[in-house]
Amino acid sequence: MASDHTRSAILAAAERLYADRGFGDVTLRDIVAEANVNLAAVNYHFGSKDELIAELFVTRSIATNRERLRELKAAEEQGGGRAPIEVILRALVGPTLRGCLGPENQRSTAARFMIRASIESVPPIRRIKNREIDHLRKFAGAMRRALPDRSDVDIYWGLNFALAMAHHTIRESERLTKLSEGKCDLDDVEDVVARVVSVATMALTAGRTEAKVPTRLAAR
Repeated sequence: MASDHTRSAILAAAERLYADRGFGDVTLRDIVAEANVNLAAVNYHFGSKDELIAELFVTRSIATNRERLRELKAAEEQGGGRAPIEVILRALVGPTLRGCLGPENQRSTAARFMIRASIESVPPIRRIKNREIDHLRKFAGAMRRALPDRSDVDIYWGLNFALAMAHHTIRESERLTKLSEGKCDLDDVEDVVARVVSVATMALTAGRTEAKVPTRLAAR
């Protein structure tokens, strides 16, 4: 029981510090001081700073991915095995945006940690993102069923662009607020979700325009 308490204290302290200061500025000594444990406890429970970051990220990501898949499953069941593309995209980006935006979530340690994870591309998080893609394959499959006339390449690009818009919006929310002088309300999370879904849907359903090779390049 004491061991579990120590582990939880380390995780909570690390998440707070990473959320406040970022991954590069926080040392293991900072974490043990915040958690009121000794350095050996961190090594015992996690082995390294990278493993500690990885566990925090995996824990938060699992919750988001479960919510994504829950929404996707419900949408496809309601549609008899085939959901509209905009509903699929809402299930893809909605949980991420809701988890990080809005006045309440922005104050939470978990949300600020995930925003840091989106901004700072540290090796343990990159490795997890590149490895944990099975849930995204399920979304790609649902998108194929929704848009059978689109190629696999179009589907993958569309999925990638939808995710990119969501993450960029999270990373640059403060800049957008300043740029628009508050006209773009990042606290209205459902409006943000709707806008990202709308643009991603248009990109996937609009008539495809083949890229033209510039004459000077074709001549080469």
